[in-house]
Amino acid sequence: MPTVSLLHTAKGRRLPMRPSEQVEVETARGIVGDRYHGARHRQVTIQSQQSLDEATEVFGAEVPAALTRRNITVSDGVVPQAPGSIIRVGPVVLEVVRVAAPCKLLDDTIGVGAQAALRRRGGSVCRVLEGGVVRLGDAVALDGVDESETLFGTADVG
Repeated sequence: MPTVSLLHTAKGRRLPMRPSEQVEVETARGIVGDRYHGARHRQVTIQSQQSLDEATEVFGAEVPAALTRRNITVSDGVVPQAPGSIIRVGPVVLEVVRVAAPCKLLDDTIGVGAQAALRRRGGSVCRVLEGGVVRLGDAVALDGVDESETLFGTADVG
């Protein structure tokens, strides 16, 4: 099962991302202390190390997680990008709003070609449905709802 491998926040735009061992995530608000806390839709960004490794291979050099400006990096797996997808990160429930498209500033901060290498590998932008404290090592469910759950909250409906 994937786990939280890195956590990053930035207090403002263009300020460096700072690593954390844990972050407080508020329902419908985002990560306390992050530049997007209180935003309507862009509350938390999430990416996978697996995608960063693929981008590194395409780019030909390391693509550091902190320089992609995503808040949560998970150890492996593919982060869902379809709007409405549900991701569980420890006690926190996130809903995917859209793809986190890499911006052209990545070519300045990481190197020319980084933006292209991260295309379709940049993770997702999410809103927070249920808050809580996320810690390094927390389990991550990239496929949303447990198999035993249904829309009715029980496996033996019908």
